[in-house]
Amino acid sequence: MRKLILASAIVAHGFAATAQINWPAVTNVTKPWTRWWWEGSAVNKADLTWNLQQYQQAGLGGVELTPIYGVEGYENQFINFLSPQWMQMFSYTLNESKRLGLGVDLANGTGWPFGGPWVKDEDASKSIFYKTFNVKGGEQLSEAVEYKNEGFIRTANNKPATFDQVLKPVWTNKNLQALALDQIQYPGKLSLKTLIAYSDKNETVDLTTKVDANGKLNWTAPTGNWTLYALFQGLHGKMVERAAPGGEGYAIDHFSLNAANNYFKKFDASFKGYDISYLRSFFNDSYEVDDARGQSNWTPDFFAEFIKRKGYDLKTQLPALFGKDTQEKNSRVIYDYRSVIDELLLEHFTITWKKWAGTKGKMLRNQSHGSPANTLDLYSVVDIPETEGTDILRFKFATSAANVSGKQLVSSESATWLNEHFLSSWGDVKKIIDLYFLGGVNHIFYHGTEYSPKEAKWPGWLFYAAVHFQPTNPQWKDFHALNTYITRTQSFLQKGKPDNDVLVYYPIVDRYAEPGNVMLQHFDGMERNFVNTDFEHVSKWMVEKGYSFDFFSERQLQNFTNNGNNIISSGNVYRTILLPANKLINEKAFSQIMKLAEQGATILVYKNLPQDVPGFNQLDARRKTFQQLIGRLKFATANNVQQATVGKGKFVVSDDMEALLQVAKVRKESYAEKGLSVLRRKNNDGTIWLINNRTDKPFEEWIELNSNAASFALFDAMTGKKGLAKIRKNSNGAIEVLLQLQSFESIIVQSYTVKKTGEAFPYKETNGTAQEIKGEWTINFLEGGPAIPAAITTTQLKSWTELGAADVKHFSGTAKYSISFAKPTGTAGSYLLDLGNVDETAEVILNGKKIATVIGPVFQCVIPASAMQANNKLEIIVANLMANRIIYMDQNNLPWKIFYNTNMPARKPENAKKGIFTAAAWSPLSSGLIGPVTLTSLK
Repeated sequence: MRKLILASAIVAHGFAATAQINWPAVTNVTKPWTRWWWEGSAVNKADLTWNLQQYQQAGLGGVELTPIYGVEGYENQFINFLSPQWMQMFSYTLNESKRLGLGVDLANGTGWPFGGPWVKDEDASKSIFYKTFNVKGGEQLSEAVEYKNEGFIRTANNKPATFDQVLKPVWTNKNLQALALDQIQYPGKLSLKTLIAYSDKNETVDLTTKVDANGKLNWTAPTGNWTLYALFQGLHGKMVERAAPGGEGYAIDHFSLNAANNYFKKFDASFKGYDISYLRSFFNDSYEVDDARGQSNWTPDFFAEFIKRKGYDLKTQLPALFGKDTQEKNSRVIYDYRSVIDELLLEHFTITWKKWAGTKGKMLRNQSHGSPANTLDLYSVVDIPETEGTDILRFKFATSAANVSGKQLVSSESATWLNEHFLSSWGDVKKIIDLYFLGGVNHIFYHGTEYSPKEAKWPGWLFYAAVHFQPTNPQWKDFHALNTYITRTQSFLQKGKPDNDVLVYYPIVDRYAEPGNVMLQHFDGMERNFVNTDFEHVSKWMVEKGYSFDFFSERQLQNFTNNGNNIISSGNVYRTILLPANKLINEKAFSQIMKLAEQGATILVYKNLPQDVPGFNQLDARRKTFQQLIGRLKFATANNVQQATVGKGKFVVSDDMEALLQVAKVRKESYAEKGLSVLRRKNNDGTIWLINNRTDKPFEEWIELNSNAASFALFDAMTGKKGLAKIRKNSNGAIEVLLQLQSFESIIVQSYTVKKTGEAFPYKETNGTAQEIKGEWTINFLEGGPAIPAAITTTQLKSWTELGAADVKHFSGTAKYSISFAKPTGTAGSYLLDLGNVDETAEVILNGKKIATVIGPVFQCVIPASAMQANNKLEIIVANLMANRIIYMDQNNLPWKIFYNTNMPARKPENAKKGIFTAAAWSPLSSGLIGPVTLTSLK
């Protein structure tokens, strides 16, 4: 009998556990991480521990270690990258991070892109230069076949350098930190790579071996008119940007297999004898080789690689390569050239890097954007694709690659250059973080945090292109609130799988085939390459209308399979493929699309089917294959669309996106048109919706969800509150959920396939009007500087810069606002405290007990009725921005911009003096509790 009772108790307890509504588990991965710059790698063990402890206590989950340029005055503490001393500091960091429960990633270089002093000329990035010569039949070329590079030097520190200051080769210079070289091409003659003659009768002659050491061509032209193309190879000269000591040098040739292998050998040698087992991942910042003069557009083996991959000799088509042949041939040859570059960057660099990391048992995080290759394919190779910026469609390339290739994590370099220095609040940061979440990111990396010695003078060591996530930032005391919000949100977003319906073809083929002024194009979201295209139009339209989608590449397409009418990629289910009016497509890709349709897939075509195949090799045969495939499509018109049945599936063509998506039964989150933005995912419990009100007005409405689940719960990641949602069925029988969202507030909706029981979500229902808390406020300045002002009393809330003398105007730090008030009359279940305007973050304390930390953009919290007494003391500790103290320092010429390399450039030109940021012309910024502060009774 006792066994039966015990078994019944276990069953009952198990049911109760499954019926409960809980936040997912928290790990250091669900917490936000930060890029952690080691300036000059001038670190020591005591300060490493202190810094890491600050990060842990603030709620960070990990750091990505990236060494960069040094700090003036600390030269004797610089540690060369990967030296034994550096490795000792790195090992200590790994051990301390493990003790504190922090994760660690490591950049595979200093600054960006990959490179360093061990990258010699043969492995450095290359450029191709060309000249043409004209020779008539029976004549010889009189001028030398040579290319003289005049040379140039670009620096990052606003200090010009000359060739009499810079030794050759570049890595022999002992003062590279001070030189801050960004790009250097030494003057001199470039090596001849090839010389090809083309006649007006379509004859081609390779003359490379007929050029002597002095550039004399020993050749008499046969009958006809001849144009000679001479190609010269030279160093592109791009240096590692923002390089740390021991990391200064050329950027690598990303298209060379030998260059990649040689580059990673340096790490093999340096890691030998050290335990790096706790390291999670290696990292690569965005490509950024060509944010320089000219392009890195060549590799020594390119001609051989080209013929191996394309089946013809590029030397026979140099006029077309440089845009001097017919328009069609120019397009086809430049496509082939760019697609080979694409393959080399994918195979010789990205896959090689992945294999090397595998020998260390490590994952890879990579920013593939900015590359002259298909970023979807590059992202798909690594473990954690990473994006950056402020455009949701830019994020989509990293998140789409992760979704289509079945990766669980997508990271973001978050809040880079969010505003001018010292002007970003945690509320501003939250807005951009929410945009990352809506774009599918689920692993936030702040950009970023500087290692700074505990005793460094305020504001400590800083990085130029950043929101300053530093302990010296007055808002740091409230940083935990932002981090907790991100942690709770990511605990949901890192679970389960994407729930997107549409696979959108990425028409990079069209761009590869588009000749231009430069040989290579670089791909980063919709910027430059896809602005005002149909591809951009349909993508923006679907985001605005509430349709969920991912981009895919032709390589990824080859791995798609069917499950009935659905399309499967890495276990994720999609309802349809959309071709966005792309003009070109490879015949193998279109054949795979036809195969998917034959097995049941619906293929949507916006406006028109592709018209042709790209490329020059075997064009007739490939074009014939493509036309035969197209010829199988027999369209009939009905309901504003053209439809062709193919096996069990169909192709549907229309210039009406709404009509197209309806045919494929694509789900629409209709409340997107009400100003709400949404991300939808699915997990073991059901479906989750992250819904964000990205308007300046509150939202309170019933919204329809595409679900017939048994239960729905709401989770407020900012407050931690959760509970069962209010639901109802509308006239169409669809389920609606009641949402209340303040401006830029988010909520997570979780559906459950099984019935859930528990407390209801605490909606706010007012029980009266707002009553302002009036009286005498006392303001006590707590911590900050340049000096701690005396206490202030006031009956009118306004910026503290308007309430005191100069010491108040220049103060950056924290201040406590105190007031006493009587309990409002009447009964209430709780009270809504609204602080009105706050500059910038606030901690609310009532009768000695902490109620909440609020970081904006809306500054409200709920006070339980039990916390209210007959007479109450309200304390609000407010932190302002760093800006006012910086203004004081710049107006008084106090040194804080003490960094090598680019030092501290301004984001906006009006804030620059001689290329360096200054706040000397600024007026003090609004600070403190602005109000009005009100209480509203809640039911």
